[in-house]
Order: sequence, then structure tokens, then C-alpha cells
Amino acid sequence: MTTLSPAMKRLDYLDAVRAFALILGIVFHASLSFMPIFIGWAVMDISTSDWVPLFVLISHSFRMALFFLIAGFFSHLVFHQNGASAFFKSRLVRIAVPFIAGWFLLRPVLVSGWVMGAESMRGDVDIANGLLAGLDALVELTGGLFVGTHLWFLYYLLLVSISVMGIRCVINLHSPTKEILARVIDKAMHWVSESPFALFLLAIPTAGCLWFMTHWGIDTPDKSLIPVLPVAILYGSFFVFGWLLHRQPKLLDAFAKVTVWKVSLCALSILSAAMLYQFEAQPAHAEYSMIKSGFVLSYAVMMWSLTSLIIGLGKRLFSRPSKTVRSYWMYLIHLPIVIVLQIAFAELSLHWMLKLASICLLTLSLSILVYDLLVRPTWIGAILNGKRKSSFLFNYTTQHRVTE
Repeated sequence: MTTLSPAMKRLDYLDAVRAFALILGIVFHASLSFMPIFIGWAVMDISTSDWVPLFVLISHSFRMALFFLIAGFFSHLVFHQNGASAFFKSRLVRIAVPFIAGWFLLRPVLVSGWVMGAESMRGDVDIANGLLAGLDALVELTGGLFVGTHLWFLYYLLLVSISVMGIRCVINLHSPTKEILARVIDKAMHWVSESPFALFLLAIPTAGCLWFMTHWGIDTPDKSLIPVLPVAILYGSFFVFGWLLHRQPKLLDAFAKVTVWKVSLCALSILSAAMLYQFEAQPAHAEYSMIKSGFVLSYAVMMWSLTSLIIGLGKRLFSRPSKTVRSYWMYLIHLPIVIVLQIAFAELSLHWMLKLASICLLTLSLSILVYDLLVRPTWIGAILNGKRKSSFLFNYTTQHRVTE
């Protein structure tokens, strides 16, 4: 077996940070039924909170950006470790296959959840009608092929990966251009990773993308296979930044360094974005464009500072390989479970925080159970993890009985 250089070694804390980003997505979706106003989600709970929109605003700003940055970092690692052919094969197996298979498996369940959620808000849930509506969604392929699920992130990750490789191939056609760009990029990355003002520079093009979103914040591009350009550029830029960071791994430490300045900047950007966000519903305001400009810049700084700080905290807290269930699987499967549980809890006379905690814990528990018994030891686990692994719960139970 070939020994990897320090630049090629996998950083376990980045796996933990990626897991945090994906699990935060589960909490994010679970919280949407507790919004104080109806936002078009599957169901609205009778217990709501004015704190939920703030959590949604902050968590939605960085969780996918963080995921794409780490995806770019690891993609560069896989590409240089295994070569272009193996890289494309891994993207096909780990991204395209789960995306297509996941759509066919999850879309009917999600449509059923949306139908039952709407019925629950009218006071009556018809489970049979909801299930039939889900099956009808598979028949109507021409009206929504591969859309209407949370798996859009796999589609965009695939598009971004292919685009980066295509650009790389074009640059490599002309060696002088390649060498000049490499020197310029390396110097720029050194400055961006080490300068205390770099977050502002990174935030400017991000703010430009945010300006063209349909809503204030980041749009969810789950309505069409036609890429939403501002979203693709925004997440693509985080992917490319992660890709370039792996070219000089020491710069990751500089970028993720936790400092008083960075924490203060992050806190100010969160406060500013939260204060300005309320003006989205006032397009007739005399200073609307100025306020929106302030918001998108604050939001962009919040994205980059939170991404940087969470990677830095992850390095401090998680330094060993994780033996726990893969978060990738949990995120793929979580949404139907979340929606069903939201419907089940919607009319219960309990505090929203208790409901949210219960929905999250039950979703994680069910996801882990299904993963361990039906995914980990099967071909599905081989696709997601690279190889099959024996069921932990089954082996533990068997060994415990033998010991007794």
C-alpha cells in the first residue's frame, strides 16, 4: 500500500465537521413546522416560536456552504490520490447513483407527507389518500422529473465537480497559462487564508450571488433540473475554495484559526443580518435597495465566518476517526421521517422545544437503526461507504447471547 504524504492524508476532524453540517440540516428541516407564520412547509405546528426564524436564518446560511467547501477539499484529495478515472467513477457511484435512486424511493414518500400534512392542518388525515398521491407522483414523471426532494445538493455537487474538472482540463492544455495561474492562485490563497480582512474580500462575490436570489438568503433550487445560476456559482465557489485549500493544506489551519476578531466579526454579521432581514417584506421602503445591500453583505460575511469558525472548532474538538454511523446516509433518508413525525406531533399540546427535540432524536435513532440493519451490511452500504460492513447491533446481540 502506498503511504500518503501529509497533503494526502485524510483529516478526521473534517469528516466530523461535515457530519455536523448534515445533521444540522436534519434539525433545520425539523424546525420548519414551528415557524410563527406558514411558509409553505408540509405542516404547521400549533406550538410555534419567534426564535425559530433566527435559527433558520443562521443555520441555512452556512450549513451547505460548509458541506461544499469540505466536499471540494476531499475531492481534490481523491483526484490526486486515485487519478481522474477513479475520481469520475467515485462521483458516479457516490453522488449520481444515490441521487437517482433516492429520488425514485423518496419522492413518493415526500409527496405523501405533503398531502397528509395539508390534510392535518384541515383537521383530518387520510393516510390512504396520501399514499396514493405519492404513487401518482411517480407516474407523472414529465411534470417533475428528479425534483421535489432535498436531494438537489447531490445534483449540484455533481454539476460543480464536472465543471471544475472541465475547467482544469482546459487550463492544462496550455502549460505557461497553467504555471502562471498556479503561482497567482497560491499567492492569493496565502493572503486569503492569513489576512484578517480576507473574509470581507470573500464575502463580496458571495454577496453578489445573494443579490440575485429570489428571496433574501439562499434559494433552495429543488424545482427544476435547470441550474439556478446564483446558487450554482455560490456553492461552486465554496467547493473551489476547498479544492484550492487542499493544494496547500497548511493554509486550512490559517483559514480556520479561531480568533477574537473573527468571532466578533461573526457576531456583528449575525446581528446585522437578523436586524435587516425583517425589511424583506417591505419592498416599498424608500431605502429598500440600500437595506438589501447591507443584508446580503452581512449574510455573506456570516456565511464565511461561521464556516471558518466551525472548521476551527471541529479541529479542536474532533481529532480521532469516528466509528459512528455515516451522516451522509442519515441526511439522505431523514426528510420523510421528519415530516411524518411533524404531522404526528403537530396537534399535541406540548412545548415546541420538546417536540423539536423529540422529532430530531427519533429521526436520528430510526435512521441509525435502518442504516445498521438494512444498509451497512448490504450493497447500499458498499455504494455509500466503499465496502460492506457487518451490522454492529446484530453482532453485538449475537456476541452478548454467546457470552451469556
